[in-house]
Parts: sequence; C-alpha cells; structure tokens
Amino acid sequence: MPIWGKVLGTLFGFMVARIPGAILGFIVGHMFDKGYSQDFSQMGGFARFFTSQDKIQQQAVFFHALFSVLGHIAKADGQVKPSEIQMATQLMDQMGLSGDMRREAQQAFRDGKASDFPLKHVLKELRDSCFDRRDILQVYLEIVIQAAYVDGRLDPAEQKVLETVAMHLGFKQRELLYLMSVFEAEVRFRQRGNSQYQQRGRQQGPAYNAEQSLDDAYKILGASRSDDDSSLKKRYRKLMSEHHPDKLMPKGLPKEAMELAKGKAQDIQAAYELIKEKRGMR
Repeated sequence: MPIWGKVLGTLFGFMVARIPGAILGFIVGHMFDKGYSQDFSQMGGFARFFTSQDKIQQQAVFFHALFSVLGHIAKADGQVKPSEIQMATQLMDQMGLSGDMRREAQQAFRDGKASDFPLKHVLKELRDSCFDRRDILQVYLEIVIQAAYVDGRLDPAEQKVLETVAMHLGFKQRELLYLMSVFEAEVRFRQRGNSQYQQRGRQQGPAYNAEQSLDDAYKILGASRSDDDSSLKKRYRKLMSEHHPDKLMPKGLPKEAMELAKGKAQDIQAAYELIKEKRGMR
C-alpha cells in the first residue's frame, strides 16, 4: 500500500497550518495514495502481473519490448517462419509464462509484426525504464540475437533490424558483431559433447575438434591464448559478475528472464573450466 502521499501531505499540512493542516494533509495524501494504487492495479498488459510497484513499469516494458521486437525481427524478411513462432513459444516456456501473461506475450509478438511497429519508440522506453543500465540492456540484446539465429542463419533484413536495435540501445556496431560472434561460439561449444555433431560438424561442415572447442572457450570469455592466468581469472570473474542471475535480479532483470541469464553464466563457467584444465590452472 503506498504511503508517500500521506507522509508528504501531513508534513506540508503541518508546515502550513500546524495540527489542523497536518490532519487535512493526511486525508488528502491518503486519497492520493489510494488513487495511485488503483491506477497501477488497473494497468493493462504485462503491468498487471507484477506486485512490486517500483518494478511494475520496468518489467512490463522489458517483456513487451522483448516479445514485440522478436515479432518484428521474425517479420523482417517478409514472412514469419514456423521455426520463429516455435522459438517465441519455447522462450515463453523457458520463462514459465502461462495464462494471461502468456497471452500478453503472444499479443506483443503479433504487435511487432505490424508494418507500422514503432521500433525506435519501444527501444527508447526500454532504455528509459532500465535507467540505461548497460548490463540489463546487454542481456536483452543477447536474447534478441539468440532469437534472430533461430533458423541457423541471419539474412540481411534481420541483420539490419539487429543493427537498429543495438544502435538505439547504445551499442556500437562492433559491439554487436562481437556479441554475435560470442553467441555463435556458445552454440558450437554447447554441442561439443554431441557425438553426431562432432562427426558431421555444423551445417555438414568439418568435424568440431578439441582445438576448435578451446578456441571457442577463449572467445566466450573474450580472452586469448596469450593472456596470462591472472588476466584470465579477472576476465572470468568480471563476466560472471555481469551475467550471474543473483547479480542481475536486483538491477531490474525480471525473474522470468533469469533462466536465460543462467544459461549464459553456465557457458562462461564451462568455458573457464575447460581452459583451466588445458592450462593446468588451480
């Protein structure tokens, strides 16, 4: 229940007319608090599903921006493929969205497919709601990159949308390309234990060998083989601090997106463990 209207009303009333003013200020403040609470409880869309008022707007905007932009990317090449619909559905499953909340996500996805979808406005709202927190915006961008690669490739129209998304979130093109290359490395690295993948290789290419796996581990950490152990440890700790779910939730990442952040943290951990093993690090 909001209380700031009562607190401020009482204080201002007391300053103006002492005890009678304080009583009147308390009554007016109570009416303000009650109206404020009702306004939020009547909000449509994702905002209905969050009970903490200081996070209502931020998390509602995050979810609408996520699924509507995914719909926009899916439509970028002119036709939404079954694999792209399946991707959005699986993402909802991963986030545990059900009932009305799932229907809101589906509607946001449909909104993004509209020819007049206000992409720049949606992204500005996201930045504003996140207070320009780069770590949260990067998690958002990484999810969008993952979705864009759902069919195993990125066509020019999808690439253009990704560049627009990155630019309006405050990321340079080289930073986007780096995040894309890291995602590609993560996909290969996750499949390293798959015997069929090792035999045939991705896209029917050469087999994925141990050296390529190690190269991808370094790429996931944003490191190189020439880095010393101390630099590598610092890089690992920094990445874990940026991507660990326990670090991200207090900063505003919705708990429903935690599973996705957890997968990223697991990739970082696995890559570091492989490098440690090869180097004989403790």
